[in-house]
Amino acid sequence: MSDIHSNLEALTAVLSDIDEQSVDEIVCLGDIVGYNADPNESITLIRERNIKTVIGNHDSRAAGLQEPANFNAKAREAILWTRNKLSFENKNFLRTLPLTLDIGDDFLIIHGSLDSYDEYIYTEETAAWNFGLMNKRGGSKLCFFGHTHMPGVYAVNGDIVVGVRGEGKEYDLNLRALSMYLINPGSVGQPRDGDTRAAYIIYDTDKATVSFKRVSYDLNEAVEKVSKAGLPASLARRLKEGW
Repeated sequence: MSDIHSNLEALTAVLSDIDEQSVDEIVCLGDIVGYNADPNESITLIRERNIKTVIGNHDSRAAGLQEPANFNAKAREAILWTRNKLSFENKNFLRTLPLTLDIGDDFLIIHGSLDSYDEYIYTEETAAWNFGLMNKRGGSKLCFFGHTHMPGVYAVNGDIVVGVRGEGKEYDLNLRALSMYLINPGSVGQPRDGDTRAAYIIYDTDKATVSFKRVSYDLNEAVEKVSKAGLPASLARRLKEGW
Protein backbone atom coordinates (compact mmCIF):
# COMPACT_ATOMS: atom_id res chain seq x y z
CA MET A 1 0.00 0.00 0.00
CA SER A 2 1.08 3.58 -0.54
CA ASP A 3 0.31 7.25 0.08
CA ILE A 4 -1.78 6.99 3.24
CA HIS A 5 -1.45 10.73 3.81
CA SER A 6 -2.81 10.83 7.36
CA ASN A 7 -6.21 9.44 6.30
CA LEU A 8 -6.93 7.20 9.27
CA GLU A 9 -10.38 6.14 8.05
CA ALA A 10 -8.96 4.89 4.75
CA LEU A 11 -6.00 3.19 6.44
CA THR A 12 -8.11 1.30 8.98
CA ALA A 13 -10.51 0.17 6.23
CA VAL A 14 -7.63 -1.12 4.11
CA LEU A 15 -6.01 -2.91 7.04
CA SER A 16 -9.35 -4.51 7.90
CA ASP A 17 -9.74 -5.70 4.31
CA ILE A 18 -6.17 -7.02 4.27
CA ASP A 19 -6.78 -8.93 7.50
CA GLU A 20 -9.51 -10.87 5.71
CA GLN A 21 -7.04 -12.04 3.06
CA SER A 22 -4.30 -14.67 3.34
CA VAL A 23 -1.53 -12.09 3.56
CA ASP A 24 1.84 -12.88 5.12
CA GLU A 25 3.29 -9.37 5.21
CA ILE A 26 2.23 -5.77 4.61
CA VAL A 27 4.60 -3.16 3.18
CA CYS A 28 4.12 0.57 2.66
CA LEU A 29 5.58 2.64 -0.17
CA GLY A 30 5.82 5.89 1.75
CA ASP A 31 3.95 9.13 2.43
CA ILE A 32 2.28 8.00 5.61
CA VAL A 33 1.57 11.65 6.38
CA GLY A 34 0.55 14.90 4.68
CA TYR A 35 -2.73 16.41 3.44
CA ASN A 36 -5.14 14.88 5.97
CA ALA A 37 -5.87 15.16 9.68
CA ASP A 38 -4.50 12.08 11.51
CA PRO A 39 -0.70 11.93 11.10
CA ASN A 40 0.19 10.55 14.55
CA GLU A 41 -2.60 7.98 14.52
CA SER A 42 -1.58 6.76 11.05
CA ILE A 43 2.10 6.41 11.97
CA THR A 44 1.18 4.65 15.21
CA LEU A 45 -0.80 2.03 13.28
CA ILE A 46 2.13 1.44 10.93
CA ARG A 47 4.50 1.08 13.88
CA GLU A 48 2.17 -1.18 15.87
CA ARG A 49 1.74 -3.50 12.90
CA ASN A 50 5.52 -3.53 12.19
CA ILE A 51 4.83 -2.62 8.57
CA LYS A 52 8.02 -2.23 6.56
CA THR A 53 8.03 1.22 4.99
CA VAL A 54 10.17 3.47 2.81
CA ILE A 55 10.28 7.23 3.18
CA GLY A 56 8.13 9.46 0.99
CA ASN A 57 8.60 13.10 0.05
CA HIS A 58 5.90 14.24 2.49
CA ASP A 59 7.38 12.08 5.26
CA SER A 60 10.75 13.72 4.73
CA ARG A 61 9.37 17.25 4.95
CA ALA A 62 7.13 16.48 7.91
CA ALA A 63 10.10 15.05 9.81
CA GLY A 64 12.12 18.19 9.12
CA LEU A 65 14.73 16.50 6.93
CA GLN A 66 13.89 19.02 4.21
CA GLU A 67 11.75 22.10 3.85
CA PRO A 68 8.65 21.94 1.57
CA ALA A 69 9.93 24.74 -0.65
CA ASN A 70 9.02 22.93 -3.87
CA PHE A 71 5.51 21.96 -2.69
CA ASN A 72 2.45 23.82 -3.91
CA ALA A 73 0.89 26.22 -1.40
CA LYS A 74 -1.81 23.83 -0.12
CA ALA A 75 0.55 20.89 0.27
CA ARG A 76 3.09 23.14 2.00
CA GLU A 77 0.47 24.42 4.43
CA ALA A 78 -0.60 20.86 5.23
CA ILE A 79 2.95 19.63 5.77
CA LEU A 80 3.81 22.47 8.13
CA TRP A 81 0.58 21.75 10.05
CA THR A 82 1.59 18.08 10.16
CA ARG A 83 5.12 18.86 11.36
CA ASN A 84 3.66 20.87 14.23
CA LYS A 85 1.30 18.02 15.20
CA LEU A 86 3.75 15.10 15.05
CA SER A 87 5.13 13.67 18.25
CA PHE A 88 8.89 13.55 18.81
CA GLU A 89 8.82 9.74 18.52
CA ASN A 90 6.90 9.75 15.26
CA LYS A 91 9.19 12.35 13.71
CA ASN A 92 12.16 10.19 14.62
CA PHE A 93 10.44 7.16 13.11
CA LEU A 94 10.00 8.99 9.80
CA ARG A 95 13.65 10.07 9.84
CA THR A 96 14.83 6.46 10.08
CA LEU A 97 12.91 5.22 7.02
CA PRO A 98 15.05 4.09 4.04
CA LEU A 99 14.83 5.42 0.48
CA THR A 100 14.61 1.90 -0.98
CA LEU A 101 14.03 -1.50 0.58
CA ASP A 102 14.47 -5.03 -0.72
CA ILE A 103 11.80 -7.42 0.57
CA GLY A 104 13.84 -10.60 0.57
CA ASP A 105 14.64 -11.73 -2.95
CA ASP A 106 11.05 -11.16 -4.08
CA PHE A 107 10.76 -7.45 -4.83
CA LEU A 108 11.95 -3.92 -4.21
CA ILE A 109 9.90 -1.04 -2.78
CA ILE A 110 10.40 2.70 -3.38
CA HIS A 111 8.27 5.84 -3.17
CA GLY A 112 8.90 8.00 -6.22
CA SER A 113 11.76 6.59 -8.29
CA LEU A 114 14.82 4.49 -7.52
CA ASP A 115 17.01 7.53 -6.95
CA SER A 116 14.58 10.14 -5.59
CA TYR A 117 11.33 10.19 -3.61
CA ASP A 118 10.47 13.48 -5.35
CA GLU A 119 10.52 12.12 -8.90
CA TYR A 120 7.42 10.66 -10.57
CA ILE A 121 7.19 7.57 -12.73
CA TYR A 122 4.46 8.84 -15.02
CA THR A 123 5.51 7.76 -18.51
CA GLU A 124 7.17 4.95 -20.42
CA GLU A 125 10.27 7.15 -20.63
CA THR A 126 10.59 7.60 -16.86
CA ALA A 127 9.81 3.92 -16.39
CA ALA A 128 12.58 3.00 -18.84
CA TRP A 129 15.05 5.10 -16.85
CA ASN A 130 14.08 3.26 -13.65
CA PHE A 131 14.29 -0.14 -15.32
CA GLY A 132 17.85 0.84 -16.21
CA LEU A 133 18.55 1.63 -12.56
CA MET A 134 17.06 -1.73 -11.56
CA ASN A 135 19.39 -3.49 -13.98
CA LYS A 136 22.41 -1.65 -12.61
CA ARG A 137 21.67 -2.57 -9.00
CA GLY A 138 20.85 -6.20 -9.84
CA GLY A 139 18.47 -8.32 -7.79
CA SER A 140 14.70 -8.33 -8.22
CA LYS A 141 12.95 -7.71 -11.52
CA LEU A 142 9.89 -6.44 -9.68
CA CYS A 143 9.55 -3.03 -8.05
CA PHE A 144 6.53 -1.44 -6.38
CA PHE A 145 6.32 2.37 -6.30
CA GLY A 146 3.90 5.10 -5.25
CA HIS A 147 3.87 8.91 -5.33
CA THR A 148 1.54 9.38 -8.34
CA HIS A 149 -1.58 8.24 -6.40
CA MET A 150 -2.69 6.38 -9.54
CA PRO A 151 -2.65 2.60 -9.96
CA GLY A 152 -0.78 1.28 -12.95
CA VAL A 153 1.81 -1.09 -14.37
CA TYR A 154 4.93 -0.67 -16.48
CA ALA A 155 6.50 -3.76 -18.00
CA VAL A 156 9.61 -4.27 -20.11
CA ASN A 157 10.63 -7.28 -22.15
CA GLY A 158 13.75 -6.62 -24.16
CA ASP A 159 13.85 -2.95 -25.13
CA ILE A 160 10.10 -2.24 -25.23
CA VAL A 161 8.43 -0.57 -22.24
CA VAL A 162 4.65 -0.79 -22.04
CA GLY A 163 2.50 1.14 -19.56
CA VAL A 164 -1.00 0.11 -18.49
CA ARG A 165 -3.07 2.48 -16.35
CA GLY A 166 -5.75 1.09 -14.07
CA GLU A 167 -7.95 3.90 -12.82
CA GLY A 168 -10.88 2.69 -10.75
CA LYS A 169 -10.36 -0.93 -11.73
CA GLU A 170 -10.04 -4.14 -9.76
CA TYR A 171 -8.26 -6.88 -11.65
CA ASP A 172 -5.59 -9.58 -11.44
CA LEU A 173 -2.34 -9.28 -13.35
CA ASN A 174 -0.28 -12.35 -14.24
CA LEU A 175 3.46 -11.61 -14.15
CA ARG A 176 5.67 -13.11 -16.84
CA ALA A 177 8.92 -14.67 -15.67
CA LEU A 178 11.14 -12.97 -18.26
CA SER A 179 9.72 -9.47 -17.87
CA MET A 180 10.56 -6.66 -15.46
CA TYR A 181 7.81 -4.71 -13.73
CA LEU A 182 7.21 -1.38 -12.03
CA ILE A 183 3.81 -1.47 -10.32
CA ASN A 184 1.88 1.27 -8.52
CA PRO A 185 -0.95 0.23 -6.16
CA GLY A 186 -2.55 3.68 -6.14
CA SER A 187 -3.22 5.65 -2.97
CA VAL A 188 -4.83 4.63 0.29
CA GLY A 189 -5.52 8.12 1.57
CA GLN A 190 -5.86 10.45 -1.42
CA PRO A 191 -6.79 8.62 -4.66
CA ARG A 192 -6.35 10.66 -7.83
CA ASP A 193 -7.95 8.42 -10.44
CA GLY A 194 -11.56 9.52 -10.07
CA ASP A 195 -12.39 6.67 -7.69
CA THR A 196 -12.78 7.83 -4.08
CA ARG A 197 -12.20 4.35 -2.66
CA ALA A 198 -8.87 3.50 -1.03
CA ALA A 199 -6.53 1.46 -3.21
CA TYR A 200 -3.98 -1.26 -2.49
CA ILE A 201 -2.66 -4.46 -4.08
CA ILE A 202 -1.94 -8.04 -3.10
CA TYR A 203 1.13 -9.70 -4.59
CA ASP A 204 0.90 -13.50 -4.58
CA THR A 205 4.49 -14.72 -4.76
CA ASP A 206 3.45 -18.35 -5.37
CA LYS A 207 1.10 -17.63 -8.27
CA ALA A 208 3.07 -14.60 -9.57
CA THR A 209 -0.09 -12.48 -9.66
CA VAL A 210 -0.84 -8.93 -8.56
CA SER A 211 -4.44 -8.16 -7.56
CA PHE A 212 -5.59 -4.54 -7.59
CA LYS A 213 -8.06 -3.85 -4.77
CA ARG A 214 -10.41 -0.97 -3.86
CA VAL A 215 -12.00 -0.44 -0.44
CA SER A 216 -14.79 1.91 0.61
CA TYR A 217 -14.26 3.84 3.85
CA ASP A 218 -15.95 6.54 5.93
CA LEU A 219 -15.23 9.34 3.48
CA ASN A 220 -17.50 11.83 5.25
CA GLU A 221 -15.63 11.40 8.52
CA ALA A 222 -12.26 11.93 6.83
CA VAL A 223 -13.56 15.05 5.05
CA GLU A 224 -15.03 16.47 8.26
CA LYS A 225 -11.74 15.96 10.10
CA VAL A 226 -9.85 17.89 7.42
CA SER A 227 -12.29 20.77 7.78
CA LYS A 228 -12.24 20.77 11.59
CA ALA A 229 -8.43 20.74 11.60
CA GLY A 230 -8.37 23.99 9.65
CA LEU A 231 -6.54 22.42 6.74
CA PRO A 232 -7.16 23.86 3.23
CA ALA A 233 -10.72 23.25 2.03
CA SER A 234 -9.40 22.05 -1.33
CA LEU A 235 -7.91 18.99 0.39
CA ALA A 236 -11.35 17.98 1.64
CA ARG A 237 -12.78 18.48 -1.84
CA ARG A 238 -10.07 16.26 -3.35
CA LEU A 239 -11.18 13.37 -1.15
CA LYS A 240 -14.81 13.79 -2.28
CA GLU A 241 -13.77 13.98 -5.94
CA GLY A 242 -11.16 11.23 -5.92
CA TRP A 243 -8.73 13.68 -7.47
